[in-house]
Amino acid sequence: MAGMSGRAASNVAVLMGGLSAEREVSLSTGRECAEALREAGYKVTELDAGPDLAARLADLKPDVAFNALHGRWGEDGCVQGLLEWLRIPYTHSGVLSSALAMDKTRAKAAYRAAGLPVVESVIAPKAEVEARHVLAPPYVVKPNAEGSSVGVYIVREQANGPPVLSAEMPEEVMVETFAPGRELTVSVLGDRPLTVTDILTDGWYDYHAKYTPGGSRHVLPAEVPAEIFDACMDYAVRAHVALGCRGVSRTDFRWDEARGPAGLILLETNTQPGMTPTSLTPEQAAHCGIGFPALCRWIVEDASCNR
Repeated sequence: MAGMSGRAASNVAVLMGGLSAEREVSLSTGRECAEALREAGYKVTELDAGPDLAARLADLKPDVAFNALHGRWGEDGCVQGLLEWLRIPYTHSGVLSSALAMDKTRAKAAYRAAGLPVVESVIAPKAEVEARHVLAPPYVVKPNAEGSSVGVYIVREQANGPPVLSAEMPEEVMVETFAPGRELTVSVLGDRPLTVTDILTDGWYDYHAKYTPGGSRHVLPAEVPAEIFDACMDYAVRAHVALGCRGVSRTDFRWDEARGPAGLILLETNTQPGMTPTSLTPEQAAHCGIGFPALCRWIVEDASCNR
């Protein structure tokens, strides 16, 4: 096992649930992964990650922690730091990479440094965003450090005024130039891009579209020109490397067909891709001949500390 330094893992703790806005998605991911890992031959303990997580892990002493958490505390470097402290090998990206990818502004800086295409964005106080157009419409308002399209507002070109944001939105938000076009995504497994998926929805690819059966339709491999397909595959690997990701990541794109290659922009990289029945990464792995238990086994075998 590359990550386990030759020491076979038999006892796996699946970390799931947690405290973020994406708790329900994480519970679904955790259940699916736990079932697949049992099928792959592991002894699995499902742990709902609460305030007593450190004590429970210390008692359990698993060979590997399979990180099935999403959002804050699970995807932003916090639980990764805890696992480093406890010296428990864990899956997915490490402390710095997780924190960097979760912070959309800093991730964009890393993308730009790697020569990857992104749209203009600014961080602004919530009150200012509600008082005036911080950018010329159309633009998108979203939290700087949440995932799964939680709290995303689109301000159209014909909008009468700035948006009214929910009380759950943080005091500072990201305002980003709206990128029109098709939603494309690529999962990276180690250093291998899997394929390109074209995500078709009736509207914005929001939380409902992502996690509700029938909320979106996935076309893979995406029916796009070879130049765009190859660029997505290349950009996804370069984003994975630029952020220092490990294990599995998934990078999302928008492509404006009218602008050809110049219309392809990178949105964000997810270091904890969902593993639910409607998730994109398991679909891409299956397309490449990697069944779900085999995918979960690969992720466990890649686990380590010092990620």
